[in-house]
Amino acid sequence: MAKVGRIILWILAGLLALIAITAAVNWDTIQRVLLGGVKVYETTPPKMPAAINRPAILIFSKTNGYRDDAAVAAGNALFASIARKQGWGHFQTENGATFSPDILKRFDAVVFNNVSGDVFTPEQRSALKAYIENGGGFVAVHGAGGDHSYDWKWYVNELIGAQFIGHTMNPQFPQATLRIEDTNHPATAGMKPEWIRSDEWYAFDKSPREKGYHILVSIDESTYEPKGLFGQDVSMGKDHPMVWWHCQGKGRALYSALGHRPEAYAEPQYQAMLLGATEWALRLKGDGCETPAPPANPAKAGN
Repeated sequence: MAKVGRIILWILAGLLALIAITAAVNWDTIQRVLLGGVKVYETTPPKMPAAINRPAILIFSKTNGYRDDAAVAAGNALFASIARKQGWGHFQTENGATFSPDILKRFDAVVFNNVSGDVFTPEQRSALKAYIENGGGFVAVHGAGGDHSYDWKWYVNELIGAQFIGHTMNPQFPQATLRIEDTNHPATAGMKPEWIRSDEWYAFDKSPREKGYHILVSIDESTYEPKGLFGQDVSMGKDHPMVWWHCQGKGRALYSALGHRPEAYAEPQYQAMLLGATEWALRLKGDGCETPAPPANPAKAGN
């Protein structure tokens, strides 16, 4: 019996050691997903180019919460490619200290590419809020609206406009039918009424339509099973928006819940949507939240 007991103790010790090693190897992911995220806050901004052509976009992809490296890289590459092809200035960073009034005034729109977690100091939050409400543009994709809770309530309640509650699992990426509700907006111009594709489908606590936000794309829940982890109900019923826009003060803000996998950023139709969304945020196309369009004069790019 004593020998059996020692064997059991050795087995238990081995299991505990395996658990400890696994936790150590995956500690960053455990912090990001299960323990409220990492707490990394920059206070020194990156070195900025002396000149940035206008209009210009700031591409931001910091993740103090969940991170998918491949999707972040694909999104950054796409937005940089869009900027180059359109002749816009652009700068990509994961440094929260970039969000100061002096730096933000060099850009006409900010793109949040799968940003997650609590990424800003109070001063950086204030700078972003003032920037948008005074006329700056804002485009956010997928994970930028995909946290279960937010320390910064203004961000989720007003800027994004809805609280994420979960996403599809088992399968994680089912095929479903999207309904295009508005083909007049630059992001959805020329799209057919139905768009069939696969993704990780987000669900929210309530539809931002209730707040008067303008829905561009919704999802038909009858075309997939809205079940999350452990069978969680992630349905919203007949009104399940996926892409929407609104005016935040004088600023233009658009959020797309699409784009979990890196392959999404290679889809021609999604590329066209993000191009149109960014053109709208820059006030180059479309209506809403009227303030003057950004300058298009490289000679003043350093201002």
